[in-house]
Amino acid sequence: MPIDAVFLESLCEELQEKLLACRVDKVQQPERDTILLSMRGASGGGKLLLTASPNHPRIQLTNLSFENPAQPPMFCMLLRKHLTGGRLVSITQPPMERLAELTFDCIDEMGTPCQKKLILELMGRNSNLILTGADGRILDCLRRVDFEMSEQRQVLPGLYYHLPPTQGKRNPWEASEDDLCALLGSQKTQKAADTFLLERFGGLSPLLCRELAFRVFGQVDFDLASMPDEEKQQAAKRLFAELQALHTGEKMPTVLLRDGRPWDFTCVPIRQYEGLVSQETAPSFSALLDGFYAKRDLLERTRQKTQTLRKTLTNLHSRTARKLQNQKKELEATFDREHLRRLGDIVTANLHAISRGQARLTAVDFYDPEMKEIDIPLNPAVSPQQNAAKFYKDYQKAKTAEKVLTEQIAKGEAELSYLASVLDELSRVESERDIQEIRQELTDGGYLRETGQKKKMKLPASKPMVFRSSDGFEILVGRNNRQNDLLTCKMAQKQDIWLHTQKIHGSHVIIACAPGTPPDRTVTEAMQLAVYFSQAREGQNVPVDYTRVKNVKKPAGAKPGMVIYDHYTTAVVTPDTKLVETLREG
Repeated sequence: MPIDAVFLESLCEELQEKLLACRVDKVQQPERDTILLSMRGASGGGKLLLTASPNHPRIQLTNLSFENPAQPPMFCMLLRKHLTGGRLVSITQPPMERLAELTFDCIDEMGTPCQKKLILELMGRNSNLILTGADGRILDCLRRVDFEMSEQRQVLPGLYYHLPPTQGKRNPWEASEDDLCALLGSQKTQKAADTFLLERFGGLSPLLCRELAFRVFGQVDFDLASMPDEEKQQAAKRLFAELQALHTGEKMPTVLLRDGRPWDFTCVPIRQYEGLVSQETAPSFSALLDGFYAKRDLLERTRQKTQTLRKTLTNLHSRTARKLQNQKKELEATFDREHLRRLGDIVTANLHAISRGQARLTAVDFYDPEMKEIDIPLNPAVSPQQNAAKFYKDYQKAKTAEKVLTEQIAKGEAELSYLASVLDELSRVESERDIQEIRQELTDGGYLRETGQKKKMKLPASKPMVFRSSDGFEILVGRNNRQNDLLTCKMAQKQDIWLHTQKIHGSHVIIACAPGTPPDRTVTEAMQLAVYFSQAREGQNVPVDYTRVKNVKKPAGAKPGMVIYDHYTTAVVTPDTKLVETLREG
């Protein structure tokens, strides 16, 4: 999955063709490790994304939209100072290195022409983005590396930039047939072919090494030590041919799909999986990366931003669940209260037989059809009358407790359901605004404290998601509970169609069709949206209820997003992710 040197080589060629001579119009830093350069020029330009994310470092043109922080980071301000207006003159890559070097012709603060270089190192957790002057001196970088972090190589402002240390591997493009034959011949111990290639040659990903091994040796984990010496020359010839084809042949941006979902990518068609995975070709390498990482990056960013909020909600949910469990146990104990009243009656009937200080009473249980004797414990410190009164008091207490506990349990179950719905919302957030709205909702509900502002700033409600059915009907989907309330109770007309997954937390869905009746296809697509934006997103054959909005009511005092409804129809549907994306308008 990580971009290797072979893939990066093709990617740099594509970017240079599209961006050469373009000027930097705007510099943004939407995430801590991501820079976005808006480029303009005769060739068209575009948005150039450079990310030094430890998980998914890459460089590409992107059509995605990013939400920028209110205050630009210092590194972003530095890039704006040095690169804005600069003209891109080259995008180069050192031989078989996961490194892209962008050179810009710029004008310094004195009005003198100069060159600046922006270097992206795509090296996993050591990925970095570095700005240097023409002399190679580092102006600044995303991740500063001092002597304590690395004794081999420091990356700090003021130091000269040096390439990362090599791993001692060979350049596969420079290996001749004789070199390859000698390498194969030197392998005397057991070694899988893909591991051998990965250890000996630089710039090749594990996926490419497995593919080369499969094409040359017939299997990925072929043991080289078991190959007779007379066959190694032919194997070296085949390997040389495959390497040359990989080096000089036409590259194809290829996405590997497993169960219909993007799983990996490469620059050549893959043969090793033999039907276990499907393959699709993208129109460009940048388009491939856009499609592959769009949802993955979103999930990663939202996971990081919602981590604290999710922990708080999970703790609240667990605490409420424990409290509810204890209340149900207490309620069960009250069901046996009739026994207390009977004991009080028996003690009252036998007051004449009880002396002060007596600890137990043995008397006939006249409530027992067989009139058996019963042993009743007493408090010797109080009078017989007080003992009888205590049983009656405990009876009344249990009776009152049943009523109170029943009400508390109902409130607790509603609160537990509400917290579960907010957790579901949190799993589907798409932007910082969505997170802020959920935080505001929890603050208004008393679950979170105010953030120290003297004057409470009310966050204005955002708009719901908009979809367009295949028949042309507008379908609205709430992003969170506050929006669900607004959508169903304020925005929707009485004759519109309201949809929701049955007994499953999810978004309210509205088909704007008043006063008519939408086609079955539109209703089915709306049901798929209701399932997709719910806890059952990954499920199959999920029941969905739908009815006119006039049949949906919000009870007084109910939690945000909670409604009741009647006169509804239920249908079963399975969500189609591709269809959902096709229908989306905003």
